[in-house]
Amino acid sequence: MKEEVYSLQSAADSSLAERSAFIRRTYLHVAGAIAAFALLELFLFEAGYASSIASMMLGSQYSWLIVLGLFMGVSYVADKFAHSQTSEGAQYFGLGLFVLAEAIVFVPILFIADSFFPGAIATAGYVTALLVIGLTATVFMTKKDFSFMGGFLKIGFMIGFGVIVCSIIFGFTLGLVFSGAMALLAAGAVLYTTSNILHQYHTGQHVAAALALFSSIALLFFYVLRIVMSFMGRD
Repeated sequence: MKEEVYSLQSAADSSLAERSAFIRRTYLHVAGAIAAFALLELFLFEAGYASSIASMMLGSQYSWLIVLGLFMGVSYVADKFAHSQTSEGAQYFGLGLFVLAEAIVFVPILFIADSFFPGAIATAGYVTALLVIGLTATVFMTKKDFSFMGGFLKIGFMIGFGVIVCSIIFGFTLGLVFSGAMALLAAGAVLYTTSNILHQYHTGQHVAAALALFSSIALLFFYVLRIVMSFMGRD
């Protein structure tokens, strides 16, 4: 395991060469995380595990609530590892752990989409990719610092999580409006994280930056998929 103290100089204050290398490493790791996520999902579906995992996670009223709680705990641990300032191995462990957790959490919605909404996954993937490209271009072209959005996003996600918990406990359905609101929050998170890659992260934090951006992209994909399924269900 490689041990060293990574540079605490932000990418914004670094030389052009260092900044460019940091951004390139970050996006290569995001691409790697997306590829690993897709391969894990492919394995779970091809090996026949998806059905049993989806049944277990959606088996009772509180199963999904337990899953969300465990996912939040794992995400917290993974993020701590990814932000390690002394161990590159710990950073990669954190990113890998988070990708694995995301792959498992996504099984139910992907199983439902694959079973009842043909083409929904591909459509949501295309829409998400276009949104991410547009948001990324906005940050890189304007060079604007969107870090001011952090507080608004935190409050928005806390409210969203509270609504999800209430829907599980009291048994009401979260409709298209909620999915749209969460998709907007996720898009804001992509914008915020991309801005932080340019202005806030240190040049040695490419793994942590990749985890944060992958998390935002995955959340955006989740709610775009819900929206696509909702529209397809009306046909």
